[in-house]
Amino acid sequence: MKTLNDFNFANKKALIRVDFNVPLNEKFEVTDDTRIVSAKPTIIKILEDGGSCILMSHLGRPKGVQDEFSLRHIAKKVEDILGVEVIFVDECVGPKAEAASASLKPGQILLLENLRFHKEEEAGDKAFSEQLSKLGDIYVNDAFGTAHRAHASTTIVAEFFPKSKCFGYLLAQEIESIEKVMKTGEKPVLAVLGGAKVSSKITIIENILDKVDHLIIGGGMSFTFVKAQGGTIGNSICEDDKMELALDILKQAKAKNVQVHIPVDVIAADKFSNDANTQIVDIDKIPNGWEGVDAGPKSIAIFHDIVMKSKTILWNGPLGVFEMESFAKGTIALGNSIAESTKNGAFSLVGGGDSVAAVKQFGFEDKVSYVSTGGGAMLESLEGIVLPGIAAILE
Repeated sequence: MKTLNDFNFANKKALIRVDFNVPLNEKFEVTDDTRIVSAKPTIIKILEDGGSCILMSHLGRPKGVQDEFSLRHIAKKVEDILGVEVIFVDECVGPKAEAASASLKPGQILLLENLRFHKEEEAGDKAFSEQLSKLGDIYVNDAFGTAHRAHASTTIVAEFFPKSKCFGYLLAQEIESIEKVMKTGEKPVLAVLGGAKVSSKITIIENILDKVDHLIIGGGMSFTFVKAQGGTIGNSICEDDKMELALDILKQAKAKNVQVHIPVDVIAADKFSNDANTQIVDIDKIPNGWEGVDAGPKSIAIFHDIVMKSKTILWNGPLGVFEMESFAKGTIALGNSIAESTKNGAFSLVGGGDSVAAVKQFGFEDKVSYVSTGGGAMLESLEGIVLPGIAAILE
C-alpha cells in the first residue's frame, strides 16, 4: 500500500483529491470543519517536503455551475485551518486551471473549483480525468468519503499516474482501521449495529459474521428480530418482510459460534415525542399503543459487560432515538462503555452517519480509537466491497 511516506514531494506538484464536501449555513460559513482538519496532515507533509498542493473536491450536488456550491466560499476557512495562503481558481480543468497550476511555487496551495460543476466528474469520463491529470506530478487520494464512487477524480485519474500515485494519511488510516476490525483485530471482536432498519445492514451482518465473536443488535432493527421470535412489540418499528431473514441471520450466527445480543428491556413511549409518557418493559412484552425508543437499564448493563470484555469494537448505529434527549441514555451509556474499554486498550472504530453524529454530539470523539469520515464508503468496506477509489491506487 503506497502512502505519502513512499514519496519525496520536493519540487513536485501533488494533485490531491480531498473531501471538502462540508456543510455550510445560509451565510456560506462552514458549520463542521472536520473534513478539512482531517486533510491537514497530508497537505502539510507535502509542503514540508518542498512540494506544492493542488486540491480538488466536490461540494454538494450542483446541477451545472451554481454559485452556492462554489468552493470559493470555503477557501478562507481552508486557509485558516492550514495556516497557509490558499489560491483559488474558478475552474478545475482547461487553460485557466492549467495556468494556475503551472505558476504554483513550492510551498503554495491551489484550490480548484467544484469538480461536480462538470457532469463528466460523476460519469467517470476519461478525457476529463486526463485534463485533471495535467495539473500535477503525483496523484494523492485522501478522500475516503468518496472512495466508493468510480468518479473521474477519485478513480479514473489514477490511470494517468501509473508509478506516481498514493494514499494520503487520512485514507491510509481509514483502510487500516477497517482492516483492524475485519482482518487483524485482537479477539474478542464485537460489532454493535443499531439504527432503524435491518434491510440497510443485511450485507454488513452477513459479511462480518465470519469476523466477529459478539454481535449487539440495537435500535429499531432489534424489534424485527424480537417479533420474528414471537415477541410482542406494540407499535414499535418493524420490517415484517424481513422477519424470515432475521431468523436466518440468527441461525447463521449460531452455526458460526457468534453470540448475538438483543436488548432484553426497553424504554417504551406512548408517542414519538420527547415529552411522551414512558415505562420500562421487557422487549418482547411491549403493550399495544406503546413503542420501544431506547435500550432499558438491564440491556445497558449487559452490553457494558460485553464491551468491557472485547478487544476490538466496531460501532455502527445508535441504540435509541438519541436525537431526543429523553431517549438518548442507551446510546450515551454505550459510548461511555466503549470509551472505557478503549482506555483499557481496546481498539474502537465508529462509522456510519448516525453513530458519528452521536459520538460528536456527546463528546466521545477523542475517547474512541478512530471515527470514520466516510458514511457510505465505510459501510461498503464492511460489506466486503473493494472500493474503486482504493483499488485505483493499489493497481
